[in-house]
Amino acid sequence: MKVIVLGAGVTGITSAWFLRQAGHEVTVVDRQPGAGLETSFANGGQISVSHAEPWANPGAPLKVLKWLGKEDSPLLFRLRPDMRQWLWGLGFLRECTPGRTRHNIRQIVNLGLYSRSTLQQLRGDANLEYDQLSRGILHFYTSQAEFDAAQEPARVMREFGCELDMKTADECVAIEPALAASRDRIVGGSMTPSDESGDAHRFTQQLAARCAEAGVNFRYDTRIVGIERQAGAIASVKVADANGIVGALKADRYVLCMGSFSAGFARELGISLNIYPAKGYSVTLPVIDPAKAYSVSLTDDEYKLVFSRLGDRLRIAGTAELNGYDASLNLVRCEAIVRRTRELFPEMTDGRDARFWTGLRPATPSNVPYIGRSKVENLFLNTGHGTLGWTHSAGSGRAIADIVSGRVPDLDFAFTGMPDRRAKPLSLQPA
Repeated sequence: MKVIVLGAGVTGITSAWFLRQAGHEVTVVDRQPGAGLETSFANGGQISVSHAEPWANPGAPLKVLKWLGKEDSPLLFRLRPDMRQWLWGLGFLRECTPGRTRHNIRQIVNLGLYSRSTLQQLRGDANLEYDQLSRGILHFYTSQAEFDAAQEPARVMREFGCELDMKTADECVAIEPALAASRDRIVGGSMTPSDESGDAHRFTQQLAARCAEAGVNFRYDTRIVGIERQAGAIASVKVADANGIVGALKADRYVLCMGSFSAGFARELGISLNIYPAKGYSVTLPVIDPAKAYSVSLTDDEYKLVFSRLGDRLRIAGTAELNGYDASLNLVRCEAIVRRTRELFPEMTDGRDARFWTGLRPATPSNVPYIGRSKVENLFLNTGHGTLGWTHSAGSGRAIADIVSGRVPDLDFAFTGMPDRRAKPLSLQPA
């Protein structure tokens, strides 16, 4: 079949790879001049099955109220006269019950385990190098209340198969000696030894090159300007190239991987996707003294920051700002990340030569993405991954390729538009 993948971020490129491996004729369309140049460009770098507790959980509403109006808060709702933001917020509150939180943790863990295993297989098959490290992820806590609150979600994650062990403060420092300077702040932590880290942008660009070698056609610098429908299906998508020349692209199947812009595309077809942009920030710093820099990927749960070592670079990323499609840098939030980094690692960096970045992450209220069929016959969904697009990309791409090909993915997950939403029992064996 002819398949058009709409979007060349990390989920679009992994979708294209697995669709091509399944024998389809694949074209990828993106408005940027290359792959992975928006939300996939400078994210936190973690492949983090252990990040399975959704933002929406029983403790979230009080935290959100406390953080309202604080420019440097981990989660900032910048209230706007925007009905979609308010509807997203109501959906978020509905997901904060214990029952919904447990359900969502199960989906996120199952997809994360499947995706991590798929990524490891894909890395070898495609001979990819992207500053990957397989040293696990250490979550550390500087608040006793936050550490106490983490116990129940950790228990649920372990129940669903996530290898996650609680650690004392001294054990945290033993795992990552760079934390020694902050030993008095740390009250405990948790370690997921099987988690990984790596540069999502390098991965996406390398895999796009492998896709091209395998016969995938790329239409970069190409904007989608319209949709033609016929008999309840997409007949073609109208596109305009960098010179403004308009044409039409036709396929048998279309896969929507447009991140935060997926909701607008779907709305033109009468499909409601509760996706809202959660603007995230990152800071990239040079490694000045390797002996004082961390080498284990870290998560500061109180401040919702992640720390990854990408070769000779340090990547610190996190926070979420719900402020529509505004992609401008807020220096207050950038500087808050640098300030927290210097508090935790006073000898590691002086903050100089910092490179700031922001991207719009496609967040659903539950943190569970849309993967599967839509109500439009030939449109398939692989979008809404929020902060876990890099973590879930390989498994999502493999799963959507199965669904487009008429197969049921080997994954227990709430796929959209499928009669048996649970699909098959979870298997971590490579395809």
